[in-house]
Order: sequence, then structure tokens, then C-alpha cells
Amino acid sequence: MAEASTETLLVACPHDGALNRVPRARLDQNPSCGNCHRPLFAGKPVDLTSATFDRHAVQGDLPVVIDFWAAWCGPCRMMTPAFEAAAARLEPKVRLAKLDTEAEPAIAARYRIQGIPSMIMLRKGREIARTSGVMPTQQIVAWIEQALA
Repeated sequence: MAEASTETLLVACPHDGALNRVPRARLDQNPSCGNCHRPLFAGKPVDLTSATFDRHAVQGDLPVVIDFWAAWCGPCRMMTPAFEAAAARLEPKVRLAKLDTEAEPAIAARYRIQGIPSMIMLRKGREIARTSGVMPTQQIVAWIEQALA
């Protein structure tokens, strides 16, 4: 394995989905997409669809924490501001994303989502950690940091 300072990661752009090679040492230096030239990290969750899911959750090298939710779910809506605040605190070491289970039932079924809100941390498409239920920002951050350790 390459030294951490020279390791290059594939990072999917939250705007156009293009995969970008970014040296790990430059992740916190506001890198931009080589294709659309917009920031790779906006400090907010990325909305995933079947068209963008694999780029972020499977092909990209960053761990991705996905909030599986639905618009009709009151607890999901209640957790949205906390999840957004967690994204602002945790990027660029992890990508936070949201997936609407009503719009993307096949992906929800692929990950066996049985209740929402549920969060799953993936690395290269493989599940690392899972939790369900509403959490405040600090609890989301602590859960993610523990899963990354």
C-alpha cells in the first residue's frame, strides 16, 4: 500500500458524478471536479439515485454513509437537519448521502432496508456499519467516527 501522503483516492463529484483522482493529502484543500470544476465537497449530503449510487457508494474510495429515508416519514424529516449538520462536520473524510426509498426501492431492497430512517456506512459497496432510528447531530457524528475507527 502506498504511503498515506501519496495515496490517490477516487472521489465522485456530487454535481455530475465524474470520478476524480485526489491525493489523500489534498482532500481538505477544497479540491474541485476536473469535469465540471465545482467543489468535490459542499458540506452537505449528496442525493443518490439509481444513476448515481454506484459512482459514490461502489466506485468511489471514500466511505459513504447513506441515510435511507422517505418524504412521508416524520422521523426521517426530523433527522434531516442533524444529518446535514453532520455532513458539514465530517467531510471530506467521509461522504454523507441520502437515498429516497420510495424513489429507489430496488436499492433499498438490495441493502435490506426494513425500517426508516436507517443509516448504512459503505466502503466500496460493502457494508461496514448500520443503525436505525432518529439521532441528533452529535450522535450521528459519534456513530460515524466509531465506525471509521
